[in-house]
Amino acid sequence: MKASQKILTALVTPMLLASSLISAQANIFQYNVTLNGLNESPANASPGSGLATIFLDTTLNTLSLNMSFSGLTGLTSAAHIHGATAVAGTGTAGVATTTPTFTGFPLGVTSGSYSTVLDLTQLSSYNPAYVTANGGTALSSEAALIAAIQAGKTYLNIHTSTFGGGEIRGFLTTVPEPTTLALLGVGSLLLARAARRR
Repeated sequence: MKASQKILTALVTPMLLASSLISAQANIFQYNVTLNGLNESPANASPGSGLATIFLDTTLNTLSLNMSFSGLTGLTSAAHIHGATAVAGTGTAGVATTTPTFTGFPLGVTSGSYSTVLDLTQLSSYNPAYVTANGGTALSSEAALIAAIQAGKTYLNIHTSTFGGGEIRGFLTTVPEPTTLALLGVGSLLLARAARRR
């Protein structure tokens, strides 16, 4: 086997393996959210903050949300996901998910934590106005919400008695899959090794 064929085999084999790992996990997407007053529109000086992790599973058609928040200046009155904004990472949009708030979200507090799983195949997971504006069915609403999330045009916010329009918010930011990062790392390492051998 020629040296160039060995290099090609050394490059392609790990990439194919990593590619198969990626496709096996490609139905679950992770998003992180950093909530604060500066992310609101308009921005505010709230000392409140929060973190959330969201998993979108396109096979099970679910959206899993885990969040914690603290330091709010007002008492919580609602929390939900808005979308889609006209431009990724900025602007405002109507409420996409359950109204007036996520089911079971802690109301009347300045700090807390919350977890839920939304079944994206159910109309009850959406704001009725969002459903009407996006084809009138759960299927069309799910497609619109997934497209907005993947385009960076959705945000999570918490509304309070002090800030009725939202005290803290953050856009859903995609987290690269570990296998994608591993694939990039392996490819870079093998290319560097091949370059040194020349």
